[in-house]
Amino acid sequence: MDKQGKILIIDDNKDVLFSLNLLLEPYFDKIKVTVFPEKIPHFMNTFDPDVILLDMNFGRDAGTGQEGFQYLAKILEIDTQAVVVFMTAYADTEKAVRAIKEGATDFISKPWVKEKLLATINSGVKLRQSRKEISILQNQVEVLSTGTTQNDDVIGESPVMREIFSTIDKLSDTDANILVLGENGTGKDVIARLIYRSSPRYCKPFINIDLGSIPEQLFESELFGYEKGAFTDAKKSKAGRIESATGGTLFLDEIGNLSLQTQSKLLTTLEKKQISCLGSNEVKNIDVRFICATNADIHRMVEKGTFRQDLLYRINTIEIHIPPLRERGNDILLLAGYFLKMYNQKYKKTITGFTREAKNKLMRYNWPGNVRELQHTIERAVIMGDCSILKPEHFIFHPAQRQRKSDEVLNLEQLERQAIERAMRLSEGNVSRAAEHLGITRFALYRKLEKLGL
Repeated sequence: MDKQGKILIIDDNKDVLFSLNLLLEPYFDKIKVTVFPEKIPHFMNTFDPDVILLDMNFGRDAGTGQEGFQYLAKILEIDTQAVVVFMTAYADTEKAVRAIKEGATDFISKPWVKEKLLATINSGVKLRQSRKEISILQNQVEVLSTGTTQNDDVIGESPVMREIFSTIDKLSDTDANILVLGENGTGKDVIARLIYRSSPRYCKPFINIDLGSIPEQLFESELFGYEKGAFTDAKKSKAGRIESATGGTLFLDEIGNLSLQTQSKLLTTLEKKQISCLGSNEVKNIDVRFICATNADIHRMVEKGTFRQDLLYRINTIEIHIPPLRERGNDILLLAGYFLKMYNQKYKKTITGFTREAKNKLMRYNWPGNVRELQHTIERAVIMGDCSILKPEHFIFHPAQRQRKSDEVLNLEQLERQAIERAMRLSEGNVSRAAEHLGITRFALYRKLEKLGL
């Protein structure tokens, strides 16, 4: 059986310390002893004991136990979850009752009975582990409660989206790490949640962190957590997002923002399935599935040396590429209808749909902001719309940023080719619909397709 538990023993009698160390060493993982109770804060910060055996009576206090109670108060000030077992040769019922009232876990008389001592310490180790687990769960609740409510429905019937759904189905029985790639606004976070809901870890924590929204100097403390006193503002210990996701899934959005130093530490975490928080030498085992996402060209970043190739191998067991909205054809109208229904309910409107001209306008637009931009566009139209059906004038698009003069395409044949290719993508290969987008007849489009070799 593996030895578990770290024990700190404080007593002013070196013979007692030697005897306890000899007795407990076969049963517990690590043991520290000291005759200096003033070193308690040092040992708590560097050793993080599971159980503290504390003598009640030191040199200045032969029998009242007052010093012991003072050190108990100091321990609980440092860590309210500490497990403290008092030891004294001057045991009485009054002291025992006071010890429990003031926060001690148990009380042992000297000389001790071996079986009772081991049972008491083992119970203390289990209590400490339970308190740690409760602390992690509380932190998970805190993290989840501060997250924003998000819409997790994934809308799409285009071939590229059907392929993504098929990939997610194949992943449903695995714990593989996933890398989700796509432009801003394509719904990488929604896909991450769909992967989570389809996984064996569903109903366990789903913790997300947007690395694009926090300062670089806070990456490490947010991911790995910190001990009290690890830095100036660390007034109390805090579990990191990785520890909070224990048993569940951690979604790291915009992972391309990680510094090389933090990438290195994350790589070690993925390889060893262990973490150590800032200000602590303690290593903790983790059981976390990682889903990462970025809008950056991460493979290009590897070539430039700004992202570690070995870390990329760890996070992209499977890569999922989310296409931009402009390449999803009729999904634009499906999503528009979905958002219309959503905002009808929110703003108590009864708008029935879109005119044909409005649909054409939505389909022709390039959607640089992707699904997020479409959602905001429909919301604005619902708020401002004063009729039963949405028309083209209800959709106001910002003019596309002008191309640099050197980048402008003026060749008529090339412009025509680009227009036809985009119309065919939007219509998912349907020539009649593509011709409608282009404002020409189906037969005219057939001739152009043949002429351009498309």
